[in-house]
Amino acid sequence: MSPPARRASPVRWGEPPPRLIPRTVERLRRLLGGPSPMASRALPELPVALRRSELAAPYLAAEAGADHPAAGQAATTAMESAAAAADWWPADIWGHRALWHFERAGMELEATRAARLIGDLRSAAGDPLSARRYYAEAISEARDLGAEREQGLAALGMGRAAMELSDVSTARRLAQIAQELLERAGAPPIEVAAARDLRGEEKEVS
Repeated sequence: MSPPARRASPVRWGEPPPRLIPRTVERLRRLLGGPSPMASRALPELPVALRRSELAAPYLAAEAGADHPAAGQAATTAMESAAAAADWWPADIWGHRALWHFERAGMELEATRAARLIGDLRSAAGDPLSARRYYAEAISEARDLGAEREQGLAALGMGRAAMELSDVSTARRLAQIAQELLERAGAPPIEVAAARDLRGEEKEVS
């Protein structure tokens, strides 16, 4: 089977891909007392159009007070609202801000979930190729944390992205992995069923 064709992103994303330095390295640096690469990683200013939205008020208040947990949660809420409206560019901006704040707060599980949600929204926006980077980061981090449900959801997302890219064998393999992880984690039946459906999904490859 020839490799899947590369697709151009339907959205001009405004944020960079995940960090090249994994959070596992960041944890080791903190334990050893070394300098943190996140300390010099500045957060871009929130675009003016987003600062004026109603969703920005709780975020800006938390950001001004350097309350990273609250800022991360407010950014996640804004991301989910924008994604529900298929407003992909703002959703992506909010998602990256949530990821950044959760990382700064040392909230590893929340940061892992934020990376997965960015993958979800990019996949929903029709860009499964770039979504895979975020799913890969989420899978790696969830595995390190022992968070099997989160790992399963990220594997399911990556499987769906693979299916969109016509890589059926990879999609089904990831779906099987996701189903096993989700069942072991006691995930809601709807999540297990989604993995089972993907595993058995037929898709004609051109």
